[in-house]
Amino acid sequence: MRAEVTEAAMRLFAERGYDETTVDDIARAAGMSKRSFFRYFPVKEDVVLGRVDLMGERIAGEIAARPEGEDVWDTLHAVLRGWEQRIDAERQTLDGLRLIEATPALRARFMQKREETRTLITGALLARPGHGLDAFTADLVTAAAGAALDGVSRAWAEADGQADRLALVDRAFALLRPACLPPPH
Repeated sequence: MRAEVTEAAMRLFAERGYDETTVDDIARAAGMSKRSFFRYFPVKEDVVLGRVDLMGERIAGEIAARPEGEDVWDTLHAVLRGWEQRIDAERQTLDGLRLIEATPALRARFMQKREETRTLITGALLARPGHGLDAFTADLVTAAAGAALDGVSRAWAEADGQADRLALVDRAFALLRPACLPPPH
């Protein structure tokens, strides 16, 4: 049902604009009441951004499942590359990215959710046995990985979704590989 509501909302946002589309409009297009809408999405922004919360939890789980002693940067690269591969398979992601960039309320909520995700990822890195990281370094490495993905998203969007997203991920992680990470234990 969440996917159907999201699809209806994205269609309305494309036709009318984000700010001009109300929750009532979305609920009506999805064949539900406004009350039902709020059972699925606490706020209108979450129709576009709802997956970010779940994604952060899953990324943290995948980091925890990586081999003990694996280089922190390699862990982030492998896990985030897998997520970028999933994103690349979804054409609606490009429309969502453009909508976020064009809508101040969405951009602000997206940044809040990304910060929450970054905290989850940093915690997952610190919880790994033998990581050799202090909290500052773990946060900085997570921020660098986020910057890599930001660059990938911009390049991919500028290429109208036609760029090789995985090649961009690999290039970004190679360019930003921190030279000062402690060796894994």
